[in-house]
Amino acid sequence: MNQPIISFRDFSFQYRSLSEPTLKGINLDIYPGEKILIAGPSGSGKSTLAHCINGLIPFTYGGTITGDYTLQGKRPADLSIFEISQTVGTILQDQDGQFIGLSVGEDVAFAFENECMPQSEMRPLVEQALQVVDMLPLINQSPHDLSGGQKQRVSLAGVISMDTEVLLFDEPLANLDPASGKRAIELMEDIHQKSNKTMIIIEHRVEDVLEQPIDRIVVMAEGEIVAIGTPDELLASSMLQAHGLREPLYVAALKYAGVELDKEDHPSSLERLSSRGEVRERLSIWLGEELDAADKSPSEPILALQDVKFSYDGERDIIKGVSLHIGRGERVALLGNNGAGKSTLSHLFTGIAKPSSGNVLYGGERINEWSIRKRGQHIGYVMQNPNHMITQQMIADEVSLGLRMRGMPADAVTARVEETLRTCGLYGYRNWPISALSYGQKKRVTIASILALQPEIMILDEPTAGQDYKHYTEFMDFIVSLSDQGTSFLFITHDMHLALEYTDRAAVLHDGRCIAQGTTSQVLTNIEAIAQANLKETSLGKLARSTGVAQPERFVQHFIQHEKKVKRDE
Repeated sequence: MNQPIISFRDFSFQYRSLSEPTLKGINLDIYPGEKILIAGPSGSGKSTLAHCINGLIPFTYGGTITGDYTLQGKRPADLSIFEISQTVGTILQDQDGQFIGLSVGEDVAFAFENECMPQSEMRPLVEQALQVVDMLPLINQSPHDLSGGQKQRVSLAGVISMDTEVLLFDEPLANLDPASGKRAIELMEDIHQKSNKTMIIIEHRVEDVLEQPIDRIVVMAEGEIVAIGTPDELLASSMLQAHGLREPLYVAALKYAGVELDKEDHPSSLERLSSRGEVRERLSIWLGEELDAADKSPSEPILALQDVKFSYDGERDIIKGVSLHIGRGERVALLGNNGAGKSTLSHLFTGIAKPSSGNVLYGGERINEWSIRKRGQHIGYVMQNPNHMITQQMIADEVSLGLRMRGMPADAVTARVEETLRTCGLYGYRNWPISALSYGQKKRVTIASILALQPEIMILDEPTAGQDYKHYTEFMDFIVSLSDQGTSFLFITHDMHLALEYTDRAAVLHDGRCIAQGTTSQVLTNIEAIAQANLKETSLGKLARSTGVAQPERFVQHFIQHEKKVKRDE
């Protein structure tokens, strides 16, 4: 067998500022040409392990190292950060922090410019890298004007152009819609097939990554490697779920139905599982079980759009006659691809934009002329990118800002902020600077700052972006408790799992029109609307279609009810 390109032996690392090691006794070999998924909840140590691989540890983040780590047989401490970057190329989760050039082409050319390469030699290499990721037509565009998926492609082109042996992807799916995420995973596989580079993917969205082949999954928890195996080995076990990771939905459904999975059954292949007679038999029995639906009865609309149109220039409509309502205490998902008009629709609710025709209603009252400030007393809005909302340096100051601006007494502000930080799982960080937080933690801070104002309706733009399954579940269960107390929620999201598990109804927006609306199970099995809106059918729908045991809508509804029963019984 080849020598490993990356090797850890009894490796531990402790940051200078912490009293306990973040990595403990790591033993791992990664071989040339392998494609590895490193998965684990926040705080598991996977990002720290990535920092060791790409040289940020020890060169940027200092601390105590014990044991050995080698890269191509050499210890990173004996190399420079530049030499390590010649072997390991990193694509960051937050692409905005990776861009340097004023245009796409300039950004990809950065490494060549550092080597003082003549422009005549540089340009063909830049164009070749952009061609690989299908971004050559946007070579003169500003990187900051691109969508999340396009930004990721530019980052990837920059790393490809350097021709590194190892490509390290840090949470590559965090900010992408389902279709863009699917294309990103396909692009990684295409590059892997053509170049046979070693690929390391740090990601907690296991099901999405496994849509393309992976050689091994490394599961981390509390600073240790708790499992290493092929996708088939780990999906047949309970290892993923035991350590706070979401199994693929179809695997969860099969286990609920009592299907015994073995690695020889190839559980990573939905198609192979679907053809087994035993699988169909077990699913049929499971679908015959009576479950308490425990669905909410329809509630009175508290916020609504009636045949609303909107145009930026007075000529071309961006929103084209949309009608949508949110009931009191209801949770509604607004789904759609980038550019569908979802954010514009939220601006019409909050008053940032005014309809050119149609009505916005609050409690049955027309509020078209209400100011943003007046609407803000009832409607809270949390943007997708937390960096666009945060203005204070410290967490407690950010969460208290709105309350202080409303003139609330200082002691009341302190009590409200502490209560909100506790409910959002941020109390332990109350004295931290925001700059020290992860993207997912920053997201929680922005949500806490709006929750502190106690609005009746909250519009959350991609609320779970950047959060692992454990924190995502804790946070969404908290949102459910708020809605049970009467707070209404509109989730603007790409996350089909969020819609599936946590919403009562869903609507799909495409090209400024609402092309589907109904119960979540109805909408998520409407394959025409899903395809039209550039979304992605859940694997539950695919399992129902491929086995033929039930109508996909009924199958999905049964799964939702079973999940709710499991949570109630826990």
